[in-house]
Amino acid sequence: MSIIEPKKISESRVEIAQVMMPEHSNAAGNVHGGYILKLVDQAGAIVAARHTHLNCVTASLDRMDFISPVFIGNLTFAKASINYTGRTSMEVGVRIESECLKTGTHTHVGSAYLTFVALDANDKPVAIPQILPETEEEKRRYEEAKKRRENRIEQRRAHRHIQKPCIVRPEKLK
Repeated sequence: MSIIEPKKISESRVEIAQVMMPEHSNAAGNVHGGYILKLVDQAGAIVAARHTHLNCVTASLDRMDFISPVFIGNLTFAKASINYTGRTSMEVGVRIESECLKTGTHTHVGSAYLTFVALDANDKPVAIPQILPETEEEKRRYEEAKKRRENRIEQRRAHRHIQKPCIVRPEKLK
């Protein structure tokens, strides 16, 4: 087995932005929470893929509270980076911000923590590079994420069930 070199957090960090359009909203002009969650998942998945260069899937999404609504015409940002790495999984933190393009006002909309698992060609979890927290903030986030991971593991043990695959990839049916 080869040794995987650790990586800097900055190597996979990402920020995506999108203007909120009418198709993203309800009749009152509020952007659907589900659309914001889609941006959260996309940003997290990009970070996970950049870090591992593998197929990564969302294993969990920690609670997300919306602090402020997002409206049509706002520029919405998803800022994501890795907080913690395990053997085959990683926690990615995503912060959502919105900017009113008419006033320039920035608002923190919400934050979430996602766990991604890297998969090999047979869709089995595979070892990933560890992270090298460099700044004080990165070190703090690493320690906080480590505690959240321990809590997730405890929660999972309390609600353990045998998971069966729900689908087979079409190319594997041949």
